[in-house]
Amino acid sequence: MNTSKTPNSVPTLLVGVDFGEPNFDQELEELGLLAQTAGMQPVCRVTCKRRAPDAALFVGTGKAEEIKLLAGQTGAQEVLFDQSLSPGQQRNLERHLELPVNDRTFLILEIFAQRARSHEGKLQVELARLQYLSTRLVRRWSHLERQRGGIGNRGGPGETQIELDRRMISENIKRTKERLGKVKRQRQTQRRQRVRRDAFNISIIGYTNAGKSTLFNALVKARAYAADQLFATLDTTTRQLYLGEAGRTVSLSDTVGFIRDLPHGLVDAFQATLQEAIDADLLLHVVDASNPSFAEQIKEVQKVLVEIGAHEIPQLLVFNKTDALAPELQPLRLQDQFEVDGVQTPRLFVSAKTLAGVAALREQLARIAMAESPGTQIPRENPGFASAFGD
Repeated sequence: MNTSKTPNSVPTLLVGVDFGEPNFDQELEELGLLAQTAGMQPVCRVTCKRRAPDAALFVGTGKAEEIKLLAGQTGAQEVLFDQSLSPGQQRNLERHLELPVNDRTFLILEIFAQRARSHEGKLQVELARLQYLSTRLVRRWSHLERQRGGIGNRGGPGETQIELDRRMISENIKRTKERLGKVKRQRQTQRRQRVRRDAFNISIIGYTNAGKSTLFNALVKARAYAADQLFATLDTTTRQLYLGEAGRTVSLSDTVGFIRDLPHGLVDAFQATLQEAIDADLLLHVVDASNPSFAEQIKEVQKVLVEIGAHEIPQLLVFNKTDALAPELQPLRLQDQFEVDGVQTPRLFVSAKTLAGVAALREQLARIAMAESPGTQIPRENPGFASAFGD
């Protein structure tokens, strides 16, 4: 991982606790990439094993002392945990370490807040941020213990600052939900218009940094922002894709990337954005073929699809970044089948960067568009869908 400092980056110590989960990142590589994306500079990594989180300090007193010592030695100004911390654990750690302490949930929220561009995206991030903040008001700050009340003061008689802050956040959450509801209704109107036009809807999904936006640009010749970083795209972009072989136009949407342990608040808050995937006739599931953990990443994407109710929509796996594969790892066949949740799913190998295999992908999309009726949801095991791939 690149460790060169960026302007105004915050020296950060990364902490991961192995509770025996199969997806534990021993090197904290993904957390480091997330930290860099948020403008932090990882200076040290600490991992440990535990059977269960310590109720007070998450890592226990001994490990907390080690973290404090390492932070002093490396000049770390913040400590970042790869798991979610309870409000009490976060407060106790900050007092013990005498440094700001944050967790993976906060980090993802920060990145989303930095990257959201559309009005809808900003509203969704604000809602998730407020919901997260509402759980942190557990006497974390000493000023929250003061009481407010009396003539000329906001709040009722004897209302503590923590109660006032909690009520203000609750009111902000309510207002943000109302504004987001209006945006959702506008999107639903746009979707109904697409259905009336007999549009065949395709959504590009996948783990973050799998190359979704690069593939989207390659297919529709658009200029959507694409970069080799996590969460480069947050706002859904939809374009019309003409498939000459099918003699028709389909609707193609580029959606937000998924990630391990995506905060549930973000799943709820980004329901409107992910709705593009729910309403799709076909999911283009983009996978980073060069990532050794691609199988685990596929599983994480499937988990989110189940959460949003999109797991029954037929998928076409697109194994991207073949240009980054070593010669001995290059696929023997550019089209085959790959099992996803017990279902044999069509798979194509492409490089959105070099455009290798993109023409073949367009041909497959044309076959699917010709084989299926527009605007209908088709089973993943549908024989017509399979026959579109020459099976």
